Amino acid sequence: MTETVISFSGSIRLGPGAGASVMQVRDKGHLSRPRPRNPHWFLRKQRTVSNSQINTLYIFIETALKLQNNEELMTTENKHFINEIVHDTYGDPAIIKGVRTYEQNLIKTEAPATSTPDTWTPHMRRCGLIARKIGQYPLWLKNGERIRTTLLQVVDNHIIKYIPPEEYLPAHRPSVQNLNKRGCLLVGSESTNPALLTKEYSGIFRGSGVMPKKNLARFIVSPEAALAPGTPLNVSHFPVGSFVDVRGKTVDHGFQGVVKRHGFKGMPASHGVTKTHRRAGNIGGGGEKGRVWPGTKMPGHMGCRWRIIKGLRVWRINSKYNVMWVQGSSVPGSTGGLVYIYDTILPLRKNKEAPPFPTFYGELDQSMDDVWYDQVHNFKDETVTYNNE
Repeated sequence: MTETVISFSGSIRLGPGAGASVMQVRDKGHLSRPRPRNPHWFLRKQRTVSNSQINTLYIFIETALKLQNNEELMTTENKHFINEIVHDTYGDPAIIKGVRTYEQNLIKTEAPATSTPDTWTPHMRRCGLIARKIGQYPLWLKNGERIRTTLLQVVDNHIIKYIPPEEYLPAHRPSVQNLNKRGCLLVGSESTNPALLTKEYSGIFRGSGVMPKKNLARFIVSPEAALAPGTPLNVSHFPVGSFVDVRGKTVDHGFQGVVKRHGFKGMPASHGVTKTHRRAGNIGGGGEKGRVWPGTKMPGHMGCRWRIIKGLRVWRINSKYNVMWVQGSSVPGSTGGLVYIYDTILPLRKNKEAPPFPTFYGELDQSMDDVWYDQVHNFKDETVTYNNE
């Protein structure tokens, strides 16, 4: 970034005895570099060998299973014994809503008496969801228009912990208005075997009543939107027709040139062009600006950045597999990658009516798996009718 500072000498009014000098102040500015590693304050997730004393069932599972990967150090009886402990604690392995998980006994949470739609106001901030991008699919509106959609599957989301505003002190302060009046909800997705995790990481889930999760995310919420630990989150958290913001990490393309990174046309293939077919060419560094200005489009690392796409409409949801169809085909990330879904912050696309607040309680209607927006054509409906003559 460059700032121009004009210093006057003499008087403020420029006259014959006053002079002015122009000086450029250069600073480094914000560099958008990829972050391939987690911050150092994150807890280690991979298991390491330790000599911790067995005190509780969690610690026993974590320390007893630390040698599970070393098959030569464990007998067959020990493997069966450890699997029995895991199955007794979290249930047998099962496929729930198309996702491989465990038949765990979750905390049954009911809708509080005060959490009615009348208590919701537009300035309140709800919790978000963790989903996986599973592909793209076209839909058709009733007027014949074809639209592109992206399928996002909400995989086994549960509330792990709620941090009230007076206790929420993030290491990296996010740019959120009234952060001192907001709480934080810790959400986990995709249950995994606790034998593969460290003691410190498994300790996060000790008071939540759910199985340890592979993925964690923090969502800043209003105190009125707090949820109890163990509360399940499903695709009905965002009703059909609402607008959402999706955050994901873009595809990592590595070091790329200006043609692929910035869409430069390049030089002709012949007619006197020699070895400059895909080069950037002149960057305009002559005269007084004889340097490389910040923001110049040049070759460099492409992708692997967190990006947010805002204002996507939810066209369709499937409660059987927890899948939602959102607008567009430009959701950041590769197929199978993690994304985070929020209520949109765009003023003209915020919820006009009360959404499920603080989340959707109750059982899903299994008789009707798909819920379509009223403008979307449902191919299961009859389109041709015949009348008797």
